[in-house]
Amino acid sequence: MNLVAIIILILALIYFLNDRSKIFLHMMQLEGYKGEQYIRWLERSKKAYTNKLKKSSLYILIMTILFVIMTIVFSQYQVVETILWYSYSVLWVFYMLLALEYKNREIKKPLVFTNRAKRLYTTNLILNLFILFLIFVIYTKTGENRLYYFPIILFLGTILYYFQSLTIYLSNIIIKPVEDRINMYYYRKAQEKVNSMEKLIVVGITGSFGKTSTKFITGTILKERFRVLNTPESYNTPMGLSKVINEKLTDKHQVFIAEMGARYLGDIRELAKLTKPTIGVITSIGPTHLETFKNLDNIMKTKYELIEELPADGVAIFNYDDEHIKKLADKTFKEKILYGMDNTEELDIYAEDVEVSEMGSTFTIKDKKGNSIRCSTKLLGKHNIYNILAGVCVAQALGLNFQEIKKGIEKIEPIPHRLNIINPGTGVIIIDDSYNSNPIGAKAALDVLSQFKGGRKIIVTPGMVELGAREDEANREFGINIGKVCDYVILVGKDRSKPIYEGLMEVGYNEDNIFIVEDLEEASAQIQKIVRPKDVVLFENDLPDNYDE
Repeated sequence: MNLVAIIILILALIYFLNDRSKIFLHMMQLEGYKGEQYIRWLERSKKAYTNKLKKSSLYILIMTILFVIMTIVFSQYQVVETILWYSYSVLWVFYMLLALEYKNREIKKPLVFTNRAKRLYTTNLILNLFILFLIFVIYTKTGENRLYYFPIILFLGTILYYFQSLTIYLSNIIIKPVEDRINMYYYRKAQEKVNSMEKLIVVGITGSFGKTSTKFITGTILKERFRVLNTPESYNTPMGLSKVINEKLTDKHQVFIAEMGARYLGDIRELAKLTKPTIGVITSIGPTHLETFKNLDNIMKTKYELIEELPADGVAIFNYDDEHIKKLADKTFKEKILYGMDNTEELDIYAEDVEVSEMGSTFTIKDKKGNSIRCSTKLLGKHNIYNILAGVCVAQALGLNFQEIKKGIEKIEPIPHRLNIINPGTGVIIIDDSYNSNPIGAKAALDVLSQFKGGRKIIVTPGMVELGAREDEANREFGINIGKVCDYVILVGKDRSKPIYEGLMEVGYNEDNIFIVEDLEEASAQIQKIVRPKDVVLFENDLPDNYDE
């Protein structure tokens, strides 16, 4: 009977270990399998070692100590030992179940069991089994009364469960040489495929923000004449692009648009060497990923790698209204196209007579040759006009006329979670800008919110992240801007949103109209208490899954 119980307990332990390991596998995946970034997340996260996990582990430690003491005291009474054994086992299962992390909130980017994730998951499982085997070997050498001291193995298994965050990190190190070889194989395979497609036009798009929207906008416009393949929404890394090229790119495609993301110097160069773009677009430069870039100069150097990798006859496209990009454009001697809305005499493509409303935008596009056309879009916000202008520049570089461009612009659809309007039919309007947030995007979202008339304006936000040392300053300024537009403010996370609160106080905002909540579920409950028909609710940013309060 005890042997059957032991087998069941061992299987339960393996289940618990695997369940917890998925949390850290997910975080490792979100951090791009970069060990340094994962450790940085681990140091700041409250998800890794929750209070209920700590409490359950403490109770199991106390139970184990009491069990050993009482087993020694009652060693002459087998019945008592048996009762203690089963009592411990039942309580152990109970506290382990209490420690399980149930996923209550919606996941923005759920764990995807890619081949790489499966390999890391399997490596971690083997590592766990190896550690358990070592514990078992040591355990079998401890003496004759091994059966009744089995709970000690369960306790050691609990410690292993507690530190699954570190076994995933170790497993990632163990499997890295294999992954490097696999990655290089697929990278070279994709590179050779692109090189073999001599007629393929590749457009590379990078920027601190706006690159995803610009990619989809550009693709929609170019489809008026070409057969286009865009990289999917989050595929902007070497392996992501390699996967798209190897699996999706075919001879039928005439244009391939590659979004290029970066966290370190050299990242864009690696992507450019993979895709060989002949047209490069830089949408914006700002303080994103400063935790890894350290400063704006490194961000500028990294984004400019795209232009440096263009061929001699390539075309560089710059947002000339961005002060940082302007410096890069001015030192570029390759063919270049400048776009924007300020200082139009210096620009090749620009927009004038801009009318922005809650229904979208209307504007006139002009070029240096004197051509112009009036266009309308469903996209909200002035910043999206910049993204459209980037797409117009690419279209002109590839020979599209203004009539084709106008048709393409009219077909552009809002991108989910990026300033798109949701009307649930309750009389309340929702503006969903929850995908991510940055200083320019947040300001643009508030500008859009200010266009709505009649109802009260409510914002729900945890603030901006990944801004490094500038994060507090940017969020404080965000709070100042919120105070000028919004009637009610719901801040998600007391600690993280503190700079926003300070900014609100700086402009004398009414404290009674500020609500601080722990999560979006509590925020939704608060909205229900204050909202009424004709109100507009802006959801500005939802923290990435690898961030918490």
